[in-house]
Amino acid sequence: MAAVEEPPLIAIVGVTASGKSDLALDLAEALGGPGAVEIVNADAMQLYRGMDIGTAKVPADQRRGVAHHQLDVLHVRQEASVAAYQAHARADIAAIRARGRLPVLVGGSGLYVRAVLDQLEFPGTDPAVRAGLEVRAAEEGPDALHVALAELDPPAAAAIDPRNTRRLVRALEVITLTGRPFSARLPEHVYALPAVQLAVDVPRLDLDGRIAARAAWMMAGGLLEETARLLDEGLAESPTAARAVGYAQAMDVLAGRSTPAEAVDAVALATRQLARRQEKWFRRDPRIRWLPRGDPDTVLAAALRTLGR
Repeated sequence: MAAVEEPPLIAIVGVTASGKSDLALDLAEALGGPGAVEIVNADAMQLYRGMDIGTAKVPADQRRGVAHHQLDVLHVRQEASVAAYQAHARADIAAIRARGRLPVLVGGSGLYVRAVLDQLEFPGTDPAVRAGLEVRAAEEGPDALHVALAELDPPAAAAIDPRNTRRLVRALEVITLTGRPFSARLPEHVYALPAVQLAVDVPRLDLDGRIAARAAWMMAGGLLEETARLLDEGLAESPTAARAVGYAQAMDVLAGRSTPAEAVDAVALATRQLARRQEKWFRRDPRIRWLPRGDPDTVLAAALRTLGR
């Protein structure tokens, strides 16, 4: 008897504040609810326990009974690793399917999404090489690393925020270890796990308004208090979590470097910049099906049509 072919993995991707989480839950209910669907997170910062308000993590009591995976799996002192995430998320997906349920991948961290879906392998690390690059970053600043990366791999330099020391170090480390451009690790869009990727196409002015409203909601909803608790747990020493949009700005308020109102504006600006980078990333993937923005029922109907449901 021929093996039964598994249905493609559903992935809801796209820019921050575009409504991915709400669409995922609406879709889960439409496809059978908690007994039929489980969600796997693909937002790098939602991996961290306690980083809830600043990452717009769906509260446990609002998940409509749908099981979620790859949430709250790291302490803020731990470094997020896309290679480790790839292994854990794929294991979650396999286990969900073994239970006879449908996995839905949801998130806006582009490399994490591709790590799950695509044929990607991640080079190892060399502590000595990495340490040397980190010393250089500390002495010369991240701009020096960005200039070096631009000389060796212009596409990678164009894709990486010049202030993101961790990613600059990693890109230069990979080039040193492999002798190949860092950007060569993402040459083609080839699925390892057959998938259907959906994204909501939110007009820029609409998205900017949503981002501004979210920034204000975060500050009013306890972002400062959450950040203070996380600082007690070591947030400031984290190699990855401390860079999350929202928390850096909240730390400025707590340190007296800005006011809450100024922080709201700074969070909105940083989030808009993040959204622009995410849009460039996802627009490069020709496999993504872009759904027109509308009310939740309209977006859900478009998603179901795209899935042939």
